[in-house]
Amino acid sequence: MIEVKNLTKKYGGNTVVNHISFTIEPGKIYGFLGPNGAGKSTTMNMITGCLAPTDGQVLINGKDVYEDAKAAKKAIGYLPEIPPLYPDMTPLEYLTFVAKAKGIKPSQVDEEVFNAMEETNITDMRNRLIKNLSKGYKQRVGIAMSMLGDPEIIILDEPTVGLDPRQVIEIRDLISRLGETRTIILSSHILTEVSAVCDHVMIINHGNLVASDTLDNIRKDNTPENRIEMTVRSNPDAIDSILRSVEGIVSYNIEKTSDSNVYNVEIDVAKEYDVSEELSRAFISANYGVLRLTKSEPSLEEIFLKLTEAELPGEEDEEEQPEANDEEAEDKQEDAETDEKSDEDDDYVPLFGRKDE
Repeated sequence: MIEVKNLTKKYGGNTVVNHISFTIEPGKIYGFLGPNGAGKSTTMNMITGCLAPTDGQVLINGKDVYEDAKAAKKAIGYLPEIPPLYPDMTPLEYLTFVAKAKGIKPSQVDEEVFNAMEETNITDMRNRLIKNLSKGYKQRVGIAMSMLGDPEIIILDEPTVGLDPRQVIEIRDLISRLGETRTIILSSHILTEVSAVCDHVMIINHGNLVASDTLDNIRKDNTPENRIEMTVRSNPDAIDSILRSVEGIVSYNIEKTSDSNVYNVEIDVAKEYDVSEELSRAFISANYGVLRLTKSEPSLEEIFLKLTEAELPGEEDEEEQPEANDEEAEDKQEDAETDEKSDEDDDYVPLFGRKDE
């Protein structure tokens, strides 16, 4: 459905997205995860044709998003991080305007707008000014906008930023429902959001794609050992003796609890071994009580930190860079910002296509 090949974006000497490639298959919810500044929004803008890449290609249903923009963009609905809403319009007026701008046939505009409002539960708000709506309802209007034209793919860039907990849950539920009939790409830096709704996760760091798989597979690939946690009634010497006798144990840590002769034990086991039954049998045979025995997996937070904290090859320690005087540093910063803004202006492509298309 979407093929991203060698996609790259540079601003001067700064590489924001670095030769990433991936494929989006139909019928799934994809999470595009990464820390702030990792290149998520830039990638989303290039996939939707709103920003021209420095290098690489984006194909949507086999159509190049830059060479055959109209055909490619028909398959996409896009909600940027800041929804492009007109605050002095009502949702009904705004969605009708967007439907016409997208080229929907006049005879179908009312039906499309009605269906989008129904699916996002904003029908009751259709005649209120957008500026008077809550942040959550504004996001719903933005999602409704992305649905107009019945696109096969909906791309949502940070759709829950700034929402309260109840609104976040409502938007996640809405995304899950949309994912039943469409392919969704959800860009976010919120781990719980991605784990709650996504079938497939891509993690980007410093413009590089560092992981792309299901959460379970990413967890397995980034867990060198299996971990077992036990609570036993025994003594440290006996625990140590039993653990040393079990093949496959890589390391372990014994900690005393507040209860007399009760210890918590964390055990790392080589991936190819399953020693739970053997451990349980060994302690029980020695007449030691096993109060708890569970397998533990690293959390998504731990994996995310592991994948995004590592310094990438070629990156230099900032402390090793020669210091410039304050005035020179300010001049360079201003020049860089001016160059980047100029590049963005040159590369920008309107969401609904160029005027001459």
